[in-house]
Amino acid sequence: MTHATKLDVVGVGLNATDTLIPVAHYPARGSKVEFRSAKVLPGGQVATAMIACQQWGLGTRYVGKVGDDSAASLHRAEFAQSGVEAHLLVAPGCPSQQAFILVDDSGERTVLWKRDDRLTLRPEELHREWIVNSRALHVDGHDTAAAAAAAGWARAAGIPVIADVDELYPGVEALLKSIDYLITSRDIPGRLMEESDLRRSLPALRERFDCRLTAATLGEEGVLAWDGTQFHYASAFRVQPVDTTGAGDIFHAGFIYGLLQGWPLSRQLDFACAAAALNCTAVGARGGIQFIDSIERLMATGARHPAAYPSQP
Repeated sequence: MTHATKLDVVGVGLNATDTLIPVAHYPARGSKVEFRSAKVLPGGQVATAMIACQQWGLGTRYVGKVGDDSAASLHRAEFAQSGVEAHLLVAPGCPSQQAFILVDDSGERTVLWKRDDRLTLRPEELHREWIVNSRALHVDGHDTAAAAAAAGWARAAGIPVIADVDELYPGVEALLKSIDYLITSRDIPGRLMEESDLRRSLPALRERFDCRLTAATLGEEGVLAWDGTQFHYASAFRVQPVDTTGAGDIFHAGFIYGLLQGWPLSRQLDFACAAAALNCTAVGARGGIQFIDSIERLMATGARHPAAYPSQP
């Protein structure tokens, strides 16, 4: 490949096919529980974030790997319909990543997933032009070697790198050295720094990996971020949850959107929280992606959960 169009954001990471199974309550061991339906929908951390960014008017590119099954066709059709420039590399004779997601009446989800090792994205399969012809790079760190290669190219080109880290995959620490905006799930800072208090682990994490920002998403408690000088906290918005699948993916998309608009950090975090909350009001990782005006309306008028970090030192 010799040329790639300059776009706003490129995502390198996971896609998945989610089978959503609504149940009244999470099954007890050895029990039988009736389910209401089984709906197959596209998902995956980075893939979903790119779909959201595209819907909000950003030019997007996605790079990931699929099998040679019907799920791959579903992803191709979804990206094409949404307008995302998708580079889907194919693993022959291999199923695409799949997940079975149990969603109870509270909207909480439990994920069972499987990913064949042949779906691993390798550094040599990436093209530098895909990465550097963008204004931002988003990675999830699952295929750490490929993510680290992409992040290294972006860092060298002065392109900000955002990471969605929800697990400590092998080699992830090498990747984190090239991350500017590290936004993890709640437990990751503590596991990396052996410090459970986020007010200590987030600053330590930022100092260790020289990130611009370290943050942890906290579900109903919102998000806490450290910029090197002070903490920034945004509480979550109150909605009637139907399915929390994809909330973190949409949060990251909202953060990226705000970053590329040049918004202050507090507005970025509020927008991301509002976008994530609204996504929980429908079924599927992408079911509740709302338009910008709806998100801003919730930011302006929506009720919020009590602050988990009401005062900052």
